[in-house]
This record gives sequence, C-alpha cells and structure tokens, in this order.
Amino acid sequence: MSIEALIAEEQPESFAFTAANEKEIKRILAKYPPERKASAVMPLLDLAQRQHDNWIPMAAIEEIAKRLDMAKIRVLEVASFYTMFNLKPVGRYFLQLCGTTPCMLRGSDDVTRCIKDKLGIASGETTPDGQFSLLEVECLGACVNAPIVQVNDDFYEDLDYDSTARLLEALAAGKPPAPGSVAGRQGSQSAAGPTSLAGLKPKKARTARKARHA
Repeated sequence: MSIEALIAEEQPESFAFTAANEKEIKRILAKYPPERKASAVMPLLDLAQRQHDNWIPMAAIEEIAKRLDMAKIRVLEVASFYTMFNLKPVGRYFLQLCGTTPCMLRGSDDVTRCIKDKLGIASGETTPDGQFSLLEVECLGACVNAPIVQVNDDFYEDLDYDSTARLLEALAAGKPPAPGSVAGRQGSQSAAGPTSLAGLKPKKARTARKARHA
C-alpha cells in the first residue's frame, strides 16, 4: 500500500501542541543530546496522535519535522511504518487484532469472524457510526495469552468467539471491561491453573518451631 493511501484526504489547515504537551516535549527532548533529537520522533508522534483524536494529521507531521530538524518525509516514514500510528481518523474503539502464528493457532480466525459478524467490518474499515475501527497487525507481544485484541491502549487476551462478542457488546455500551485475560488467568500462568510446586506438602511450621525451642 502506498503512503498516499494511508493519509486522510481531509486535513486540518494547522496543528499546534497544547501547553501541557509543550511541557512534555521539553521533558522528552531533555533526554537526548541536541544532535540526536530526531530520536524523539516516536514520542512526539504519540503526543500528537493522543491530542488529535487518535490520528496524526499532516500538519502535525510538518510541525514535528520542524521541531526535530528532520525532513518531513522522514517523520512520515516512521508514522506510516508502525501500526500504532494512525494517519486517518479511526473509531472511538480502535481494535488491533493479532493474526500471526501463535494467535492464529489459538483461534484468532474465530475472533475475526466474530468482529465481522457483529460489526460488519474487515481490517482497515470503520463502522458507519464511527464507534469501531479494525486493523489486523503483526505480533502484539503477548503470545502466551493468545489470541489477543488491543483496544486503544488495552490488551484483551484469551479470546474466543463468544468472549469477543461480549467484549464488543460492553464497548458498544460504553462500559469497557477490565483489560487482561478474559479467561481469568493471572499473568501467563498455565490455562489449567498453577502447576509449579503443586505437589509439595506444606511444612508444619508450628511443629518445627517447637523442635527448635526444645
């Protein structure tokens, strides 16, 4: 896909960081030597996206390029390479669905099918009401709790068709559930529950204390 296809046709005429974000930019730039300030391109893109309703207009690309003494195309290359950045408006709930091998083996196709059935959208599309956008992405880095959907900043793990349907219903009602494993797993423990040290018998602490004081 060309860069032009990723960029929104309708663009604001200008972009300016808020006063709060100007303070944050100073804090970010202080981390880098002046000759290496281009290293701040990703944090500044993230700030611009969060300020601008979860997408980055070209005016923000130009502003960041000017701040970091970079060519505009270099900033645009970064923004178009990472799926975490959006160059077009997205829905209130931006669903990023992992479809790589671990998630696929654990049933990500069922999650995709549920989203298609319930919302009528495929990867790269947004619902007519602007509530949901979907994008299939590469590995989200939580393979042990696959399959996974990232909703805005939150991970929902161990999904299947039915739990995905419940998640979408909760989001549509404006009541996002707590992120994490929808199956109730703690961290990355076995799906069958804790197994480590399960066969060990607890020590009889009281008896041991009496023996020491005898």
